[in-house]
Amino acid sequence: METGFGISPDSDSMLDFRSGEFGCSHYRRRCKIRAPCCGEIFDCRHCHNEAKNSLETDPVDRHDIPRQEIIKVICSLCDTEQDVVQNCINCGVCMGKYFCAKCKFFDDDVLKMQYHCNECGLCRTGGEENFFHCNKCGCCYSKMMKDTHRCVERAMHHNCPVCFEFLFDTTKEISVLPCGHTIHLGCLKDMEQHFRYSCPVCSKSICDLSNLWKKLDQEIASTPMPAMYQNKMVWILCNDCGETSQVHFHIVAHKCIRCNSYNTRQTQGGPSSCSTGFADMVR
Repeated sequence: METGFGISPDSDSMLDFRSGEFGCSHYRRRCKIRAPCCGEIFDCRHCHNEAKNSLETDPVDRHDIPRQEIIKVICSLCDTEQDVVQNCINCGVCMGKYFCAKCKFFDDDVLKMQYHCNECGLCRTGGEENFFHCNKCGCCYSKMMKDTHRCVERAMHHNCPVCFEFLFDTTKEISVLPCGHTIHLGCLKDMEQHFRYSCPVCSKSICDLSNLWKKLDQEIASTPMPAMYQNKMVWILCNDCGETSQVHFHIVAHKCIRCNSYNTRQTQGGPSSCSTGFADMVR
């Protein structure tokens, strides 16, 4: 017995038959989905969400697809609508080399090394053997971070602090900052290009800035304050270690007496606009 394509339905070739020819910008797959919320057909849930949340859509009608409620898919080769299964019930083609019945998810690009995380309740990429699920953070992290990352409760169950896209089920790469907060890797790189080296959430430094602190030491040493300010004291809060201390006022920046960081903010004692200048020093 052969399929309408002249291939035995039991043949392994159905796994690769026309693989990579169908799909969208998000996934390569040989099926489409019928959205249970609006009844329309889309290539994937992201295509649905982008279309239904666009500026052209009436705000009253904007919505995301309830991904777990998808019950119908349409084969891209023979247009047969059917229940969610990996192989088309009509032509026998494999609609996705990677298939997750729990997520109703298909993908022909298995180089992503997809796997389903029961704790997250969705599919991740990168290979299950390379990740662990942190119950406190509520998400999967690289095993290289298992004993070193700082736990932040439900760390990815919020929007990116830069672009405001929800992080937990994003398809973009994510970076975990030393403070434990999460951000899109692309957004982090944009921040660095604009000389922003502190977490948008808690203001802690996102990398080692010790070389910059040395430059600030030199800058302050070569910039004496006028006599009327030389004995002026101000209170500062260190964004890196949380120490509150009283230091000499300086127009350039204020140094934490506990950890030597200049990532500080003035809290009392003078013009707060002069409390921190290290952002300008890195330009």
